[in-house]
Amino acid sequence: MVAAASVYRCVLKAVHKHIGGGDSNSKRHFREFVASEFCRPTGTEGDAIARMRLARDYACLLTNVHHHKDLLSYNIAVDRSDEMKKILNKSAASVGLQLPDVYQA
Repeated sequence: MVAAASVYRCVLKAVHKHIGGGDSNSKRHFREFVASEFCRPTGTEGDAIARMRLARDYACLLTNVHHHKDLLSYNIAVDRSDEMKKILNKSAASVGLQLPDVYQA
């Protein structure tokens, strides 16, 4: 039971961090799906172990895909103009300013 709780917590952290914790319908639906899968009864102990391993692997996959996307941002062949606009907007918003329309997409 302790292992199931730690795996569940790990999966929810990965979902919240990499998919989002907002209240949009699709994000809430995804979190509810994860919760329902953990609440669903298992058949045998081997089945439960396999499901725990699958859940842990999924959390690892979410984390690694997110990390891979971050690493791809260093690729010089990738167009980073959208990313730079997002960074500029966040920087301006952090001090209470808004960028002129010239710089916004």
